[in-house]
Amino acid sequence: MSDKKRICFVIMGYGTKTDYSTARTLDLDKTYRNIIKPAAEAAGLKCVRADDIRHSGIIDVPMYQYILSADVVIADLSTYNPNALYELGVRHALQPHTTITISEKDLKYPFDVEHTVIRKYEHLGKGIDFEEVERFRQELIDTINEILHNPQVDSPVYTYLQGLQPPVFQPDWSQAIEASDNDRSLSQIVAAAQQALDSDEFETAKVLFTLAHSIDKKNVYVVQKLCLATYKSKKPDHISALTEALSILDQVGPDTTTDPETLGLSGAIYKRLWEETIERTHLDKSVEYYERGFYIKRDYYNGINFAYLLNVRGNISGDQNEAIADYVLASRVRKQVVRICEKMMEAVDFEKRDDRYWILATMEEALFGLGELDRYKEIKKRAQSSAKENWERKTTEEQIHKLGLLINAHPLH
Repeated sequence: MSDKKRICFVIMGYGTKTDYSTARTLDLDKTYRNIIKPAAEAAGLKCVRADDIRHSGIIDVPMYQYILSADVVIADLSTYNPNALYELGVRHALQPHTTITISEKDLKYPFDVEHTVIRKYEHLGKGIDFEEVERFRQELIDTINEILHNPQVDSPVYTYLQGLQPPVFQPDWSQAIEASDNDRSLSQIVAAAQQALDSDEFETAKVLFTLAHSIDKKNVYVVQKLCLATYKSKKPDHISALTEALSILDQVGPDTTTDPETLGLSGAIYKRLWEETIERTHLDKSVEYYERGFYIKRDYYNGINFAYLLNVRGNISGDQNEAIADYVLASRVRKQVVRICEKMMEAVDFEKRDDRYWILATMEEALFGLGELDRYKEIKKRAQSSAKENWERKTTEEQIHKLGLLINAHPLH
């Protein structure tokens, strides 16, 4: 590189990911922005993640240059990411030292990395506590400085195959990170797209996520966000947008996936198609996807939507036994959702969670649906005091109003 600055390449996923082994959802971008990148820069390194690379072509070529030749590689294995595990294996095969492996503390390690030192940090919900950010950031700074000044073999390949020599390679960094100013990194594109999404500028978000997808076609997170922006745009019309969103989501296999985010998106799209067309098949598909998402992850989002749609289906069923079955199952699911929310609310770090309001609002809706009105009123007050935006309460109250109409209209009520 022209400034001769040493490079730290970061192997990790990006965006919000679900760890299927623990059913936890983690925001990996917060780990990168708040811990890894500041630590690397404090140690005097230029920090690069795959989505930071400026390029006009595919992402793979410069990524492998970094894996081989970066002065330091930090691999975050959180959420049991198979891509990160593979890329860490490539690094271990190519370089004997200066590789740091980290993960969120609840990662269930695969056998083949048990002998690798893995430094742990702790997420709180999707976010990270400030004290934990400072603690682990300093740990990484100290570790980087130590391995640069006193490199020791940290690759199991070079530990067990003594005498093995790493390949000699002079990377052309200019192709990797010094492309023209007209090129934007994937992270910049995704950040701009997310900002547009947060501002309800759905058409702009769709264009930007489409561009991000053209750069990294294998990234599930980008596909999910592109799907979301597409159906939220309602362009050229609502049904067309929903149909297009389904075709986008097909790339990540909603019928075979175990990813709750993909299943939740599928459920949401079919729910909207049902509301637009009143075609029973759409309602049944929505119920199916929310059900799978709930039982895979046991999360409150898929669960509360699953329960609501069971009530919807129970109301339109022409078979009394089927209607009773749907209402009974809806009640059972809500009881499970209440227990899930209670467990999260009992945790000492609950007040620090980014999704605190939605946990309370889900608990509020579940208790209302169960007819536990005293507890419902109590939780409602807590939810109201936790809401940050007016639209949050508006969304919750509209949903509870619709649920109330369903319950009152049910023929067996």
